[in-house]
Amino acid sequence: MKATGIVRRIDDLGRVVVPKEIRKVLRIREGDPLEIYTGVAGEVILKKYSPIGELSQMAEIFAESVSSTLGLPVLVSDTDHYVAASGVKSKDYLNKEIEDELDSIIQQKSEYKTDSKVIIPILANGDPIGSVTILPAAGKTLSDLEFTTARLGAGFLGRQMDN
Repeated sequence: MKATGIVRRIDDLGRVVVPKEIRKVLRIREGDPLEIYTGVAGEVILKKYSPIGELSQMAEIFAESVSSTLGLPVLVSDTDHYVAASGVKSKDYLNKEIEDELDSIIQQKSEYKTDSKVIIPILANGDPIGSVTILPAAGKTLSDLEFTTARLGAGFLGRQMDN
């Protein structure tokens, strides 16, 4: 655990304010769910909850299936990190923080398509929880097939969280 030097008091309703600086660094936004843990020495630990993390095994299977079928790299992320990668060097992506551009696309709930990248946000109950990204093979461009495939995958993963 890393000390921040910031001290906050609990109010009469049992609430504690997470300082803006910490929320910014950890990309915690209003309405984001936090998991609460307790430590053996009396610590209270708040951890940003990743609903897509519950689907990481399904996300891995999806990424591997699509990548092997299309022969293209496929990435699945939550709102902070990549949780599945296939067709690329997994160590270059897995558990790495997502880029600001991807975060913006996810938060805007907007679909993004160019010749070099397809990104579809994963929505659960209308809330953005992650994304499916398909990248082209070297020297190739992406088509509507990859866009539709990413859209199907994002819809499927989102529906799994709805249930």
